[in-house]
Amino acid sequence: MSAVPRSAGTAVSPDACSHLTGHDHVASLAAALRDVTGHVATLDRWGRLLAGVLRGEGRGRLLAAGNGGSAAQAQHLTAELVGRYRAERPPFSAICLSAETSSLTAIANDYPAEELFARQVEAHGRAGDVLVLLSTSGRSPNAVAAARRARECGLTVLALTGPGPNSLADVADEAVCIDSAWTATVQECHLVALHLLCAAFDAAVLAEPARVPAGAGDAPGREAGNGPRERPAPASEAGGARPLVVVGDALLDVDLVGTASRLTPDAPVPVVEDVERRERPGGAALAAVIAAASTSRPVVLVTPMADDDGATRLRALLAGRVRLVEIPATGGTAVKRRVRVGDHSVVRIDSGDPVVRLGALPDEAREVLRTAAAVLVADYGRGTTASAAVREALAAAGGPIVWDPHPRGADPVPSTRLVTPNGAEAARVAAAAGVPADGDGLAAVGARAEALIRRWGVGAVSVTLGARGALLSYGGGAPMVVPAHAVTGGDPCGAGDAFAAAAALLLADGAVTGEAVAGAVAAASVFVGRGGAGAWDAGDAPRSGARAPNVIAEPGVDSVLSRVRAAGGTVVATGGCFDLLHPGHVATLRAARGLGDCLVVCINSDDSVRRLKGPARPLVSAADRARVLDALEFVDAVVVFEEDTPAAVLDRLRPDVWAKGGDYAGADLPEAAVLRRWGGQAVVLPYLDGHSTTALVERSRA
Repeated sequence: MSAVPRSAGTAVSPDACSHLTGHDHVASLAAALRDVTGHVATLDRWGRLLAGVLRGEGRGRLLAAGNGGSAAQAQHLTAELVGRYRAERPPFSAICLSAETSSLTAIANDYPAEELFARQVEAHGRAGDVLVLLSTSGRSPNAVAAARRARECGLTVLALTGPGPNSLADVADEAVCIDSAWTATVQECHLVALHLLCAAFDAAVLAEPARVPAGAGDAPGREAGNGPRERPAPASEAGGARPLVVVGDALLDVDLVGTASRLTPDAPVPVVEDVERRERPGGAALAAVIAAASTSRPVVLVTPMADDDGATRLRALLAGRVRLVEIPATGGTAVKRRVRVGDHSVVRIDSGDPVVRLGALPDEAREVLRTAAAVLVADYGRGTTASAAVREALAAAGGPIVWDPHPRGADPVPSTRLVTPNGAEAARVAAAAGVPADGDGLAAVGARAEALIRRWGVGAVSVTLGARGALLSYGGGAPMVVPAHAVTGGDPCGAGDAFAAAAALLLADGAVTGEAVAGAVAAASVFVGRGGAGAWDAGDAPRSGARAPNVIAEPGVDSVLSRVRAAGGTVVATGGCFDLLHPGHVATLRAARGLGDCLVVCINSDDSVRRLKGPARPLVSAADRARVLDALEFVDAVVVFEEDTPAAVLDRLRPDVWAKGGDYAGADLPEAAVLRRWGGQAVVLPYLDGHSTTALVERSRA
C-alpha cells in the first residue's frame, strides 16, 4: 500500500491493498458514510415502524441476530430498547438471538447450522413482530434461513448488509445495503445505522426532549445545573389516544343541483330550475371528516381560515366532527360551486384567492403535530405547505407523515413516510425530473415512483391508479401493486382523500407501509361505492373498536342492487357456509346466476358455522371464503351474516329469487316465508351428486 495519505473522501479498494490503516481506513469510512446518508429516510421509517409495533395494542417484540461482530451489534440494538437510547422512556421487548447461549448450543447440537436463528424466530416471534438481521456479507446462511422463517411466521424482516444485491436483502422485506468492500467499514456503518434507527424510535415513542447547550461540567442526560431530566408525559397520559393531525387547505364545496328541460333563447345553454343547495367540507377538511368517520382516535385539522362567510359555513360543517386549529389567514375561503343537473356538472364557479397569506403558526398547531400519532398533509395548492413555519413543524412531527400532493403545492418534507400522488401528478413531477411521462403501464408508473422518491428523498411513494388500485415503491426492487375491488356505480370524487386518510390511520395504529396501502385501497373502494364525497354525511363508517354490524357486505353490494333494479333486472341470492369450495358449489352458483341479472352470495360467519357444524369448523375464515367467492366471474357480491339463518340479510337485500342447491324439490324452503313478504320466490337447483365439504374433510382424515 502507498505510504502517501489519501484524502478523507477517497476510498481505497481491496484490489489495491490487503488491509486498511490510518488515512485509508478513514477515507473508506467517509465514502461509505455518504452512502448511509442516502438511507437516513429509510432508517427513520424503520424506527417509526418499530415504535408502532412495540408500543401498539399487541405490544409486539423485536428480535435481532447476527454473526461475529454483527452479533455484538444486534445485542447493542436490543439493549438500547430494553434500556434506553437517549431519553427516559418505558422499556420495550427486544431479544438478541445471538446472545441466547443455551439455545444456541442446544440447537447446534441437534439441528443443522442454518437453524441457529430460524428455530429461535419460530419460538419467540409472533405475527406482526419485527426481526432485524445484520450480515456484512449479506450471505450468512443462518441469517437467510431466519429471514425466510420469519416471513413464514408473519414477521417483518429488516436487514443491514454489505453491498447489494445479496441473498439476505432478497428475502428481507426491506434492506439497507452498505456499498463498501471492506467488512470493517460495513460494520462501522451498521453501528451508525442502528443509532439512527434508535433515535427515530425514541422520537416516535416520546416527545423530542429539549436540546440542552453543553455546559462545563454538565453530565450527559442532565439539564444545565438542574439534575436529571424528567420524562415527558406520553400523550396517553396527557389526555387519551394520540390524534391523527390533518394539515392542509380547507375548502367549501357547494353543489347547486337542479333539473333542466329547456335551453335559454339567447344562447345554447340549459336553464337549471328547482335548484337545491348542498354544502360539504372540501380539500383537507373533507380528508379530516372522512378520517373522523372511521376511527375512535381524535382527529385534528390544522388549516388556514379567513374571516368570511365561507369560513363560518365551513366551521359549522366541521363542528362536532373534528377539532379545528386555525392558522390566521387572508385571501378568502376557497369556495367551489358546481351547478349540476342530475349527475352531470354544467359549470363550476370558484371564489377565493388562489394562494392565501398565512399569519403566525399558533403554538397549539406545533403541539398537536409534536404529539401526533400520524400526520396527513392534504395539499390543495393554496400555499399552506410552502410556509416555512408549517414545514418546520411538520419536520418535528411525532408520528409518520402521509403526504397527498398537489401540482401547485410544495415538495413533501424529507421525513415523509408515504407520498400518495395520482397517476397524472406522478407523471408531471417525474417529467420535470427527466423521466418520460409516456405510457400508463406498471413499468412506466413504477419508474415514475422511483424518480419521485429520488427527487423528494421520502420513504415511499404510492401512485393511486383509480379503478386499477395503487402501486407502492420504496425506490428500488419490485414494486407492490394492490388491485382495487371492483365497484359498480358510485362516485370517485374524494377517493384520493379517502385513500390518504385510511393510510394515515393505519400507520398511526402501527401498520407497516405495505399494509397501510393495501388497507387504503380497500377503504377507497368502499368510499366510492357508498357515493363518494357526496355522501360524506350519510352516516359514519364503523369506528375502530366499535361493535361490527351484524351483516358485513363486500364493497359495492348496494350499488349492484341499485344498478340492477334501476334497469328492471332480477336480483338472485343464494347462501350457505361454502367452507371448502368444490364442484358442487360451483355448479349451483353458476346455475343461480343464470336465473337473473346479478348474484349475491350470503355466507355464514365463522361463529355461525361453528354453531351449525361444530367446533372444528370452519376450515376457512369468512374473510377468505368471501374473497374466493368474489373472484368467481358469476358472483357479483358477497355478504357475510352472523345469524344461524339468512332471514335478516334476506330482509335487507330483498332478492327477487332465492336459490338453493340440494334435495329440497317439492318441499317448502325455510326461507320461502321470508321472501313472500315482498313477493320473492324461493327455488331449488339440481345439486351435483357426490360433492360435499363434510365428505371432503372425512376423506382427508382417512
